[in-house]
Amino acid sequence: MPIELPNHQDYSILDLILAASIPVQLVMLILLIVSVMSWYMIDRKFASFRRWNKVADLFEDQFWSGGEVSRIYQQWNDMPNEPEGIVNIFLAGYGEFGRLAKNPDVERTQLLDGVNRAMRVALSREVVKIEHHLPFLATVGSTSPYVGLFGTVWGIMHSFQAISGMQQITIATVAPGIAEALIATAMGLFAAIPAVMAYNKFANTAERLNGRYEVFMEEFLSIITRQVRSSS
Repeated sequence: MPIELPNHQDYSILDLILAASIPVQLVMLILLIVSVMSWYMIDRKFASFRRWNKVADLFEDQFWSGGEVSRIYQQWNDMPNEPEGIVNIFLAGYGEFGRLAKNPDVERTQLLDGVNRAMRVALSREVVKIEHHLPFLATVGSTSPYVGLFGTVWGIMHSFQAISGMQQITIATVAPGIAEALIATAMGLFAAIPAVMAYNKFANTAERLNGRYEVFMEEFLSIITRQVRSSS
């Protein structure tokens, strides 16, 4: 049988937030700002991963179609946009190859080491771009529930202090304070759950994209090695 609250009054979520104590309101504000920031970063990362995969698909289709490597290099190097992703790794490696190949004093092993080193540096830069914002999402996902819980505990303590001097305590007098405190926990989960899901998704995508870059780098280095051996 449902309990009927005496002196029942409807409280909206906004009313409960406005009635909360200052520390709880600060916690809610922090969680709201963090949630907005995480959603912004999630949207940006989705767009970035789509772009990187699209560029990789387009470049690899052209590269493995049998065209001249020098022509492919010239075409992508002359692009008005700044190279990124797998293209940047290719341009760094082939550019270093062209520079060292012009020097007759450079030995074969030095040439291959130089190409490999140039591509490794470019790969490291791309990995930094890929993993950008991921630590923030991980932090939001792991700490937001505890921040919300802090707001809830503080709100409940404040509610108990407020009702400690009352002569008659009913559910109607306790419920609003408990409800406003629990909103902080709800906001903490609202901020944490999307951040955790996005982080897991992006971490998996970043690992696969990084593996794709490394595979291409090894294959391209093998092509350069065969070309150097055949010309020597």
